[in-house]
Amino acid sequence: MPLLKKSYTSKDYWNLPDGQRAKLIDGQFHNMAPPSRIHQEISYQISRFLGNYIESNGGKCRVYPAPFAVNLDADDKDWVEPDISVICDPNKLTDRGCSGAPALIFEIVSSSSRRMDYNIKNALYAQSGIREYWIVDPAKACTTVYDYDKDAAPTIIPFDQPVQCGIFPDLSITVSDYLK
Repeated sequence: MPLLKKSYTSKDYWNLPDGQRAKLIDGQFHNMAPPSRIHQEISYQISRFLGNYIESNGGKCRVYPAPFAVNLDADDKDWVEPDISVICDPNKLTDRGCSGAPALIFEIVSSSSRRMDYNIKNALYAQSGIREYWIVDPAKACTTVYDYDKDAAPTIIPFDQPVQCGIFPDLSITVSDYLK
């Protein structure tokens, strides 16, 4: 008889030891490695740019960089910490993070997260109701954009070209502007 895998829940997620970061996807934990300096630089600069844009345009959306807990399906089996989450529905915000799908998520790829970001999270995000998912890949110097509202096929844009934001039609981001 095969051994059954233990399925974890929100209770297990919120009872992780202090300082331990992990994602809970389909009831299974996935450890998270510390991010690199370039990862943090890109995350900080894009978060700041988005926040300034939203504020200067009187928008209601909020920008939350990691670590920020997102319970995608508002049940007990999927908790992630996207590198950047943009939440436009204030009713989804709780004291613990976001309950439901953000409008826009950014993941910045590292060597340890490549498979997770391009495959597992892409499938999870597509099913959860996220409108737009950006995969920023420093090793490949490109951004892959999934605009789930319009098309299942991704658009791949080099870092030195502007990327049009789907949820903010008058906003574009040129990732190379944020590399130092």
